[in-house]
Amino acid sequence: MTEQQEVFNCLAGDAKNLASCSGSTRLRDACTFCTISLDQEEVYRTKVLEKSLSPFYGEDFYFEIPRPFQYLSFYVYAKTVFQRDLPIGKVSIRKEDLSQYSGKEHWHSLQPVDANSEVQGKVHLEMRLNEVITENGSMCQQLLVQIIECQGLPLVNGQSCDPYATVSLVGPARSDQKKTKVKKKTSDPQFGETFHFEVTRSSSYTKKSQFQVEDEDIEKLEIKVDLWNNGNLAQDVFLGETRVPVKILRNDTCHRAWYLLQPKGNGKTSKVDELGSLRLKVTYTEDNVLPSDYYTPLRTLLLKSPEVKPISASAAHILGDICRERYVLPMVRLLLHHNCLVPFVSAVAAMELDHTQEANTIFRGNSLATRCIDDMMKIVGRSYLTITLKPVLDEICESNKSCEIDPMKLKEGDNVEANKENLQLYVQKVFSSITQSSASCPPVMCDVFRSLRQMASRRFPGQSTFLTFTPGLLESPLPHPPPHFTKQLRNYVYNEFSLFLCPPPSSSQSSFKESFMYDFFKSFQEDKYVEEVKKFLNEISSNVSKESSGIEDSVVLKEGEVQKRAQGRKRIGKKNFNKRWLCVTNRQLSYHKQRGKEPLNVIPVEHILGVEKLDESAFNRKNMFQVILPEKPLYIQASNCVEAREWVEVISQVSRCNEGRRSHFHPSAYLSSAWLCCKATCEDQPGCKPCTMLTLANLQLDIDCDRETERIFSLFSANISKLQKMEDACASIAVYQGPQKEQEEYSLFTIQDPKETFQTIQQIRIVLEDLQNQHEAFKSVLTAKYGSQRHGPFVYQASTPFCIFFFFFWDLHL
Repeated sequence: MTEQQEVFNCLAGDAKNLASCSGSTRLRDACTFCTISLDQEEVYRTKVLEKSLSPFYGEDFYFEIPRPFQYLSFYVYAKTVFQRDLPIGKVSIRKEDLSQYSGKEHWHSLQPVDANSEVQGKVHLEMRLNEVITENGSMCQQLLVQIIECQGLPLVNGQSCDPYATVSLVGPARSDQKKTKVKKKTSDPQFGETFHFEVTRSSSYTKKSQFQVEDEDIEKLEIKVDLWNNGNLAQDVFLGETRVPVKILRNDTCHRAWYLLQPKGNGKTSKVDELGSLRLKVTYTEDNVLPSDYYTPLRTLLLKSPEVKPISASAAHILGDICRERYVLPMVRLLLHHNCLVPFVSAVAAMELDHTQEANTIFRGNSLATRCIDDMMKIVGRSYLTITLKPVLDEICESNKSCEIDPMKLKEGDNVEANKENLQLYVQKVFSSITQSSASCPPVMCDVFRSLRQMASRRFPGQSTFLTFTPGLLESPLPHPPPHFTKQLRNYVYNEFSLFLCPPPSSSQSSFKESFMYDFFKSFQEDKYVEEVKKFLNEISSNVSKESSGIEDSVVLKEGEVQKRAQGRKRIGKKNFNKRWLCVTNRQLSYHKQRGKEPLNVIPVEHILGVEKLDESAFNRKNMFQVILPEKPLYIQASNCVEAREWVEVISQVSRCNEGRRSHFHPSAYLSSAWLCCKATCEDQPGCKPCTMLTLANLQLDIDCDRETERIFSLFSANISKLQKMEDACASIAVYQGPQKEQEEYSLFTIQDPKETFQTIQQIRIVLEDLQNQHEAFKSVLTAKYGSQRHGPFVYQASTPFCIFFFFFWDLHL
């Protein structure tokens, strides 16, 4: 079963004209920051910026959304002199409205943050009309309202709330209210309570064969359901409301449906003073992922591409040909998963080399080969970059020394010689980290480099060619790099290292774009540096299997604050959970009382037998997961749903090859002498649910092939006109023998064998047409309306899963 999967990519820019909604705080003297929330759950927070009404944040954030949501919200906060977070305003976009802003840039005015408008979740209701006889023998209409359950209510202070509901029949001159019982510590309460309301009938009523409410009564009455969090001694907190008109029963005596909770009064607020604005650029796409069998023909067609002769007639190459201005990442991921990428790239590179006249132009253009290699390195190279560069980059960031040597950018009082020494030291550290990392280079990258090296050597004997990482990838090890790093080191360290690998034909000072870098570059032209680079390049592109020459350094892959449950506790209790600093490296998992303190416990990676999500019902807490160990599982609560997903993924990756990994696990806890999930009384009882173990087929990469094939279908569909032009060009050349089209009609396409290419395009068109028909057939199933008998906008069925992908450019401009 493929689940709903959504992706956000947010780039935080800046805000302008910020103002306090209350006027009591001088924002000119306050620091500000932004947050991103899924409904009321904060999933990201920018750094705090000093005293500005038009702050620039400049942060990029990427995550996969692990749960359904109603709103994507951007909040701006001021941090006051008392270190209190004061909300300035927010921008909230409903999920179904995101497509309106796709690919366009908008300024959004900040709206006030009102407690009555901060809602999430949904409620399941059933309404029924009955005809009853009163004590005096007269006929009466009775409305039965059953509040069945709620789902997705917000957390309160990081924990599930104590919800209850009020159900009211509201009309022009009446408001009858009932109240459910309070459900303790849950975000998905099961109420199952029914309330009866007498519906007043007009005096003109006469008995009918089918009971109906009179029109004038229907139009005036509605059922209002309010959800509250029981505050005990404090005031109860509003969680949301929904209103259903009784007239919905005009043609049906029973109505059962899910309704999204809404802000109080539908979120209508009176006019407020200007609070400032944010600029957002949103790119939104939607993928409806069908059951796996539907993708078999297209997947088969793509996977046989490396065997097609010539390679330009293959389905994968045709896709790259018609998508020259767009990425081919889904195709690369699919080929990579099925071990077909290396032969495909080798075949494409061989064709490109046949048309290359000079060695220094190999793989320098935006060809299909370079795009595939670039995407491949983005997929498999991130962990390699993290392991290789993060330790030294952390050290550089902590040192906080200036390395600016551009005479035009030097500030008053800067010592250019001292800055040059700092820069040289930084570059030396990065240089050494890279050249000593060949043992960590992913095998698939080495296979591609080896193949390219062999082909290039045959094409241009005795000459050297190099491939380098995309500079943007080198930013990934640092989520919040300091300004001196992003502005200086990224330009100097990375670009100059690339320049060293591929020096200009002339090494004179005039050949440098930045002449002040000439002396710096020359200092790295000593023989010892040249030999180190040659050795590194030979190691990552040779046939010799590589083994680490020493003990692998411990590299921090993820760390952060969590709530950890004390192991071995038999009861549910708040005191059983404590704040801990969790740290995962490539060698161990440890938790500490605070960051920087000695570890309270260290668990070697090889002792981890699995990591799985934990049911909320285990401890009445959301965002929990368990690390399965030989003795007892370690129960951990993450700060939000995104963090929980990332912890599970990181720990899964570092332990994926461990011997003895469990095949089954208990999704709940062992409490009161029994497992809450399966009721087994023996604590050593094997798990009752299969583990989500990585199979041998995807130990290295967790790739959803159906999702990637759907993306490929979308790429073909978006470029169907180009595919048609390519088909016409092939037909004109070899099939129909008609008048030859002008050269510019097909000069952008690579057509070596027009007949073979034409046949492949015909196969592609048949597959695309069939998939399009299947999408049309499933469209009605995937569409759920407000108040439907399914789960509304959140509904999807296991047989017809769907994925939605969001890419946000958060550019808040001064």
